[in-house]
Amino acid sequence: MSDRLSDQDRRLLDALQENGRLSNQELAERAGMSTSACWRRVKALEESGLIAQYAALIDVEKAGLGFQAIVHVTLTRHDHRHVDTFIAEIRRRREVLDCYSTTGEADYHLRVVCRDLAAYNRFLEGFLFRLPGIANVRTNLVLKDIKKHSPVPVEAAPG
Repeated sequence: MSDRLSDQDRRLLDALQENGRLSNQELAERAGMSTSACWRRVKALEESGLIAQYAALIDVEKAGLGFQAIVHVTLTRHDHRHVDTFIAEIRRRREVLDCYSTTGEADYHLRVVCRDLAAYNRFLEGFLFRLPGIANVRTNLVLKDIKKHSPVPVEAAPG
């Protein structure tokens, strides 16, 4: 697949990001193409890796995970053993929804969900504080979700 997206690709991607359960017929109508061409194009987008996966978005509060925090983690040093261990352990923890390695004051930023403050404290004391190489952990509590599950702006992609 080329690095360029056609207008039909953009329409397909926008529609799938809005509702991944659209039938091929509905998707073809939205993209202005035949159902067979639509099916082939979606398969090509999947095979290229541009469509990475399909998933259901779960409401964390309705799932009983009303406590959310953004956790800023700084390592003592960037020794590859500490970094590799940190990354591997973070990937195993289901409470950690997102983890970003960034520049700036903290080395990593995590989005963590838990049932409540007590569960978050167990996450900190029983897991995060016990990882080797942790120098500093700072927590910001999420008071309200303002914007999340945002679609990727494919209209800005090269075309």
